[in-house]
Amino acid sequence: MSSLPAPATQIGQDGLDALLAQPGKALIGLDFDGTLAPIVADPERARAHPDALPALAALAPKVAAVAVITGRPAEVAVRNGGFADVPGLEHLVVLGHYGAERWDARSGKITAPEPHPGVAAVRAELPGLLDGSGTWVEEKGRAVAVHTRRAADPQAAFDALREPLTDLASRRGLIVEPGRMVLELRPPGMDKGVALSEFAREIGAGSVLYAGDDLGDLPAYSAVDTLRTTGTPGLLVCSGSDEVTELRERADVVVDGPEGVVELLRALADRIG
Repeated sequence: MSSLPAPATQIGQDGLDALLAQPGKALIGLDFDGTLAPIVADPERARAHPDALPALAALAPKVAAVAVITGRPAEVAVRNGGFADVPGLEHLVVLGHYGAERWDARSGKITAPEPHPGVAAVRAELPGLLDGSGTWVEEKGRAVAVHTRRAADPQAAFDALREPLTDLASRRGLIVEPGRMVLELRPPGMDKGVALSEFAREIGAGSVLYAGDDLGDLPAYSAVDTLRTTGTPGLLVCSGSDEVTELRERADVVVDGPEGVVELLRALADRIG
């Protein structure tokens, strides 16, 4: 049986205690890339950790819901995660594009609004801006992401592009979401914090665990902080990374990447029984 890590904070311990006391009211929120799936140079090749599905299938029936909250399109996250038609994952939802899209395991359907027109405009202008930078553009339907991990100097390319991409996004009514060697241009108004808060309210969550690894997860961390101040216990988990330290500093529990997240999910399932 896997052992649960001890939270470094009392408020985190309170969140874990509440989850274990009433698991049927608990919401498990999880980022995808870097949390359930190892970071890879080509995002299209990202797949969930091989032990993630068994761990989720063991835990999901014992809690109120599991929500994978990601900047990816919901369809891509479902495919890359292998979440469809898995026994035990009937309570799973994928909130894609930071909550703009939603896939429910029970129905297998995706619901989403119309795309923001600024995304198409930005997509048309990017080639001229990025020429010779050694970067790679990921098409995300409702957003576009510029990856610098393949550039000769990934950090220098990231730093050089941040301001011009922010200007481009602003002109087209979009915002820039920085991440681990990636700058994503997307519509404003939705983030992982909004998605997590709205879903927690929808299901009447009695406690919330959220695990993430990147800057885009900070709004979800803030949402858990807000929930805690209003009476809903929460636990913040960092899928450890040397590239991003902000989450590590705010987390109640730090685990060793996706493998550590899987071990935590397995330990929760074992403890709940």
